[in-house]
Amino acid sequence: MRFSMFSKAIPALVAGVIAMSSCCNQTTSHPGPITTGDDSIAQTIYGKVQGYCDDGIYTFKGIRYAKADRFMPPQYPDSWEGVQKAQVYGPKAMQGQNVKYNTPTDYDFGFQFKIEFLSEDCQVLNVWTPALDGKKRPVFLWIHGGGYANGSAIFLPAQDGRSLAEKGDIVVVTVNHRLNLLGYLDLSPLGGKYSESVNLGMQDLVKALEWVHSNIEAFGGDPDCVTIGGQSGGGGKVSTLCAMPSAEGLFHRAIVQSGSTLRQAEKDNSPAMVETFLSELGLTPATADKLAEIPYETLEAAANKASRASGGRLSPVVDGKYLVQHPFDPMAADCSRNVPMLIGSNLNEFNYQNNVEYSEDTRTRGNVLNQAAAKMAAGGAPAYVYLFSWKSEVNDGALAACHGMELPFMFANVAAQREMTGGTESAYAMEEKVSSAWISFIKTGDPNCKQLPKWDVYDPEKESTMVLADDCHMQYKQ
Repeated sequence: MRFSMFSKAIPALVAGVIAMSSCCNQTTSHPGPITTGDDSIAQTIYGKVQGYCDDGIYTFKGIRYAKADRFMPPQYPDSWEGVQKAQVYGPKAMQGQNVKYNTPTDYDFGFQFKIEFLSEDCQVLNVWTPALDGKKRPVFLWIHGGGYANGSAIFLPAQDGRSLAEKGDIVVVTVNHRLNLLGYLDLSPLGGKYSESVNLGMQDLVKALEWVHSNIEAFGGDPDCVTIGGQSGGGGKVSTLCAMPSAEGLFHRAIVQSGSTLRQAEKDNSPAMVETFLSELGLTPATADKLAEIPYETLEAAANKASRASGGRLSPVVDGKYLVQHPFDPMAADCSRNVPMLIGSNLNEFNYQNNVEYSEDTRTRGNVLNQAAAKMAAGGAPAYVYLFSWKSEVNDGALAACHGMELPFMFANVAAQREMTGGTESAYAMEEKVSSAWISFIKTGDPNCKQLPKWDVYDPEKESTMVLADDCHMQYKQ
């Protein structure tokens, strides 16, 4: 009797296990080992660093590329003796909290922002490479989003560089740099020791590129084949680097994702903003050195008030030395005319707050087309334009093709951010197309690949655009 009852229960039990396995998408595969031996040590010009090998991909975290005192230009880092561990992510720049747990949204669920520790001492970068073998692989240096005030190299799971390094046989670098008032408050009107205290966040990024130029061969990378890329504010920083003579020759291709920036702030607003900032703190130009002693939170409050009162902003400034012109107005700067560009935006961008009906983005798309036209008008290397239109089905399609939706796809990290992508068959098929195009551009300056139809160079008259969707195709102006 007991055997009979048990045997009758077996089919139901098996069916339940199968259903559970299907729902959870369980798999018997697992990642390979992590090892931390001497083979994961790289020699930089400042000293040796030890990372680890993650299932065949060598990973280095929190490597210092520069140092700086508060409000001062970045300097080269100090050298060290022995071997320095580079196995844990470093701090992100000082900033406000961008995750509000009391009001969780579909956006918060999809993006899965990480909580990290903050420090003014934030000039660190991370490296993923297939081998430390002296082979010169193309290098992709990623600049995170978050405007000029927030974010970090790892604040989204999609920005982990391991998968892209493995898939493309390339070296991936992600970087932290100073933000908001510590990175973009122009104190140069004070003169003296502050005469170079302008565009400090951008100066940090140039120092990161200099580090790559001097050290990346030790990580299996080619310093003469470097692509810079960024999304949102990161795209704005890529746009800005294209007009910085100090960055000329340090990168050879550029990718701007939903961050096309034609103009930056004018320096005319800086004196009034500095005067108001010091006044809020009870300081004068003669006592400005006390800025080094004031708590960050106090500085932040004063900078925000000064920005509102003066009409200034905490962003890059056309200062005539570091940033010599508006990035793409009236056209691309001569210092980057030979740099091919991949420029694009997403179909729905900032419409993710509307969970019922999505309108198509026009503002970001307009900046993309204007930037690409300015690039083509300058002559030299070409621009390629895309429109990312693939829509996520998660949470009844609440995010659609929103701002940042392309990140897991171009980083080949659909699996790492399934809360956003859904991890569906369609998502993985899209990942193959998009990541392959990015890898092709990183390697050759041309996004054409076998996974996509022919991608035309941008023609302003036709507004030639590759639509990245389940049915990728070229779109032209009607």
